[in-house]
Amino acid sequence: MDLELKGKTVFITGSTAGIGFATAKALLNEGASVILNGRTSASVEAAIKRLEQMFPNETITGIATDFSMLGEVSNLLENLPIIDVLINNVGVYSSGSFFETEDAEWYRQFEVNVMSGVRLSKSMLPRMLANDWGRILFISSECASLTPPDLIAYSMTKAAILAVSRGLAQLTKGTNVTVNSVIPGSTLSEGAEQFLEDAAQKEQKTKDEIENAFFTEVRTSSLLQRFAKVEEVADTIAYIASPRSSATNGAAIKVDGGSSGGLF
Repeated sequence: MDLELKGKTVFITGSTAGIGFATAKALLNEGASVILNGRTSASVEAAIKRLEQMFPNETITGIATDFSMLGEVSNLLENLPIIDVLINNVGVYSSGSFFETEDAEWYRQFEVNVMSGVRLSKSMLPRMLANDWGRILFISSECASLTPPDLIAYSMTKAAILAVSRGLAQLTKGTNVTVNSVIPGSTLSEGAEQFLEDAAQKEQKTKDEIENAFFTEVRTSSLLQRFAKVEEVADTIAYIASPRSSATNGAAIKVDGGSSGGLF
């Protein structure tokens, strides 16, 4: 299927690794121009070089931004070109006891995970509405509803962006602009790979055994019973980011392998 993304400019926050990087690949494969983003110039430049080797004929640029620093966010907003598709993917987390997590850590995660998308959308949505075309996506997580007790702050931010996404979608009524969220489940990102390797070494088991144990003992509600590949999540994001998804607006699309269950 041609997703009709040729000539579209896409900005993806948090796109030097994981789901964000896989999404960049999926969109470049469809002919879109992609602007990468990471916290440091070194990570952005390294990601650009990797993608240029895969897609030598496509337009790939990048801007480094630490979304916890308002000055850097202001600089980003001033230097971004006109964006057709905004994908709010950046996210930080820390695992720890609810009782020992300081207020500052709650605010840090909220600032990066929620306010990054709020500020970017506030800047870009008016122009999209004026042009009568655009896509804004928020990348949430199954943690928004399946909240681990050691990730309550992170889960709060992922639930919050679902509300932001739905609220913004209502501002697009009667236009060709859409705002949606995507809810990945347990995904085999670089971090998950490292988790499996560390656990396998510690418990003297194979990575497959550790993965199987995770889904039979922890994420028992999963119908997929394995980690999703980042490419599987990215393919869904690419479709929702495209003109072909024109009838999908205000939705929360699950790519969680059935973990959260229910009709909604």
